[in-house]
Amino acid sequence: MSDSTSIAPLAVRQGFMTEPGLGAGNFLDHALAANPHRAVPFIYSDHDHRGQVVLRGHSLTDLAALRDRYATWYHANGVRPGEPVGIVVAEGLEPLIHFLALTALGAIPTMINDAMRPDVMVGYLEHVGVAGVVADDTTRLQFAYRNAPRSRPRFLAQAAEVRAYDAAAGRLPEVYPYRHEPDDIVALIHSSGTTGTPKSTTLGHRSFWDGKQARMERFPAEPYDRLMSLMPHTHAGGLSYFLTAVLLGLPTVIMSDWRRSVVEPVMEAFQPTMVASFPRTFVELATGELPVKGAAKVHSWFNTGDSAHYGHIRRLVQLGERPAGLIQSWLLPAGAAAGETLPGSQFIDGLGSSEMGMALFGQITSPETARADRCVGKAQAAVIKAAVLDENGAEVPDGTVGLLGVITPSRTPGYWNDSRLTRSFELNGYWLTGDVARRDAEGNFYHLDRTVDVIDTAHGPVYSLPIEEILIADCADLVQDCSVVGVPGPAGQRPIAVVRLQADAVGAAAEEVREKANKALADAGLATLAAVVIARTDADYPLGPTGKVLKRELRTRHAALFAG
Repeated sequence: MSDSTSIAPLAVRQGFMTEPGLGAGNFLDHALAANPHRAVPFIYSDHDHRGQVVLRGHSLTDLAALRDRYATWYHANGVRPGEPVGIVVAEGLEPLIHFLALTALGAIPTMINDAMRPDVMVGYLEHVGVAGVVADDTTRLQFAYRNAPRSRPRFLAQAAEVRAYDAAAGRLPEVYPYRHEPDDIVALIHSSGTTGTPKSTTLGHRSFWDGKQARMERFPAEPYDRLMSLMPHTHAGGLSYFLTAVLLGLPTVIMSDWRRSVVEPVMEAFQPTMVASFPRTFVELATGELPVKGAAKVHSWFNTGDSAHYGHIRRLVQLGERPAGLIQSWLLPAGAAAGETLPGSQFIDGLGSSEMGMALFGQITSPETARADRCVGKAQAAVIKAAVLDENGAEVPDGTVGLLGVITPSRTPGYWNDSRLTRSFELNGYWLTGDVARRDAEGNFYHLDRTVDVIDTAHGPVYSLPIEEILIADCADLVQDCSVVGVPGPAGQRPIAVVRLQADAVGAAAEEVREKANKALADAGLATLAAVVIARTDADYPLGPTGKVLKRELRTRHAALFAG
C-alpha cells in the first residue's frame, strides 16, 4: 500500500461543497480535476491468495481508465443516455466501476444484489424495462427468461466479457463524459424486499449529493484515516460511502464479502480507523471473542440501513482508540483534554434509506454514553424539517407515537415507473420514511418499528424493535440476535421472537429463553412474548439480499403457531 497521501487538500474539499455542477453522476471527474494526488492509489479491493490477504490499490486515474474501458463496451453495445441497464455482479469494487461507466454515458445503472432470487430478479428487471443486463452468471437469468421471453432485454452479457474488452476496438461518444442536468436520474436502487417485492428507488444527480457536502469538512479525513466499507455496494449506502471516499481521496478498502471470517483478516492487514456497514457484520464482530487486533486503530463505526442494537454496540465501542477532539464534548469523560487519545471508539447509528438519500438521523454512542434504547438522535443538517405525524400529516405532541416524516432535498425523486407508489409516501409535504417513531422534548427521535411490522394485538399496538433491544442487551448470555414479529392469535396478533442463540447456549430451550426474556420485558414495562422459536440453522433465520431479516417470511412460516 502506498505511503503517499491521497487525501484532497482542505481547500479542494471546500470547493466541492459549493460546486454547482457536482453530483452523483460526475463526482469522479471533479475529483480527477481537483485532487493533486490523482495518481496515488487509495481505493483498495481485497483478494485472497492462498490464504493470504492481498490488497490491490487503485488511483483516481486508474478508476477513470477502468470506467472508460467499460463505457466503451457499453457504447459499442448500443447503450445510450437515459436507458436503464441491469448490473448483477458480485459485491465489491466491480459494481461501482459499472456504475461509473454507465453514468459517464448518461445511462442509468440498475444496481442489483446478486443474491436476489432469479425469478424475483427477472420480475424486477421487467418492471424497470432494462435495455440490457450484465451479470457474473447469466445461466440463471437465461433459464428465468425462458418463462418470460417477452421481457428479455436487448443484450444479456457476462461481466467477464466487459472486463476483457479491448477498448481500442471501440470508441466513446463525441461528448464524454455525459453532462448531467440536476434532475437527471443516475441510478436505480432496489429495496431489500423485507416487506415484499423490491421497490425501485431513483437516485437523482443533484439530490443524491445534497446533504453530503458537509462531509467534505466534517467527515474524518486526517492523513492517518482509513475506511473499511462493508456496505453492499449495489445499495445506496455503499455508493454514498464510495462517493465520499473518492472526493476526499480517503484510503478505503471496498469489501466484497461481509462475513466476519473474511472481514477480520482484512481488518488486521488494512488497520482501518473507520468501519462502515449494515448491522449484519456488526452482529458478527460483536459476537464471541472481539476482534481486538483488527480493530486496534478504529475510532468510529458507521451504521446505516436498519438501526443497530445496543447489545452489540456496547461491545464494539470497547475496541480501538479515539482522539478526544473527535467526540462531542458532552460525551467526554471528566478530565479529558483535547488532543488526548481515549480508549474505546464511537458508534454512529444512522437511520436512513435509499429513499432518504443518506442517513438523516444519527446517534453517537461511546463507552461513556448512557444507554438509550432505540434513540436515533436528532435530525441531521440535511433535513429541513423532521416530524412525527398522524395519519393526516399533522404533527403529534412530543412523546406520542406516529409516522416519521422528513422534508429534505436529499430525498428520492420517487419510484421508477410507479407514481402511485411514490404518492403513497408523500403526506402534507413530508416524505414518509416507512417508520414508526416518537420524539422527546429535547428533539431526539426514537425508532420503534417499520410501519409494516407493528404488531396489532388485542390490547393495542406493540412495537418490535424495543423488545429486540431488551432480548439482545439484557439476555445476552442466551441471545446472540433475534427478530420479533406478530402472528395470528385467538384475538389479534401475538408477539413472538425468533432467536439465534449464543454459541455457548445452544442447548437452551425455547421456554427457558422466553421466561428470562419476559421477566426483562416486564421490568422494562414492555409487552411480553407469547412464544420463542429457536433458529437452529441459517435457513431458520432468513435474510434478504442485503442481509436484513425477512420478517414477512417469519410471519408466514409461523402463522399457524397458535392454531387450535
